[in-house]
Amino acid sequence: MTARDNELGGFLRASRARVEPADAGFAGGVSGRRVRGLRREEVAVLAGVSADYYARLEQGRERNPSAQVIGAIGRALRLAPDAREHLYRLAGLHPRLGPDSPSDLVHPSLLNLLEAFPRSAAYVLGPAFDVLAANPVADALLSPFGNERNMPRILFTHPRARTVFTDWELLRRSTVHALRLNAGRFPDDTDITGLVAELSEVSGEFRTLWADHGVGSLTRAFKVFVHPEAGRIELTYQTFDVVDAPGQLLLVGSPEAGSRSEEAITYLASMAKPA
Repeated sequence: MTARDNELGGFLRASRARVEPADAGFAGGVSGRRVRGLRREEVAVLAGVSADYYARLEQGRERNPSAQVIGAIGRALRLAPDAREHLYRLAGLHPRLGPDSPSDLVHPSLLNLLEAFPRSAAYVLGPAFDVLAANPVADALLSPFGNERNMPRILFTHPRARTVFTDWELLRRSTVHALRLNAGRFPDDTDITGLVAELSEVSGEFRTLWADHGVGSLTRAFKVFVHPEAGRIELTYQTFDVVDAPGQLLLVGSPEAGSRSEEAITYLASMAKPA
């Protein structure tokens, strides 16, 4: 097989060579690495596919990848919109890709509320639990996940999710239950149906939880984060919705007054301020 016959493989190799391992959540620098950028196995972990499957795809021995798998690989390689569209077309797929910005406009009342919580982590979620907007503290809190801003995708595919969220298993279960509830509320929402199809393909754990048909709302919750710079942070979350913006939620996570977590949030707030 010539390089021209396997343009997809060549593009994948070149793309992973441009990704810094630390930016993708992997420890270690260039020393001790035989290849530039990410290894095949690391791309496979980020995309939620087996290392053997990714190797066959890069070598040209896998010719029929699904749109969901190609989408996951594109995100793992941190591709810009034009590069993602090129990846789809090399794989024989023809998606209609939109811009990186959220597809739904955040309701103005929710945007205004974000600024009302300078010492809390506040962010707006869409129906598929994409973070549509966030205040500086929430941005800093979610920084271990890079540019990924879909919470179910983080929980089921990101390599750092298990270390950042101490109640990882419980959080995954409650998030799937809330996603199924939204799937019933918004049956025509393509972001939800696409996300469910994608995660069902790349994650056996997601398939199992989805098959249970459990449902539940994202209401008051206690969450513990282990941030790589700020350490352990305990937050109590409140959830608010807006009648004029169906499916959009404002989540506000606040620390206990005088606690070590409040000190950590103050530190994150200081990190977020421009120099």
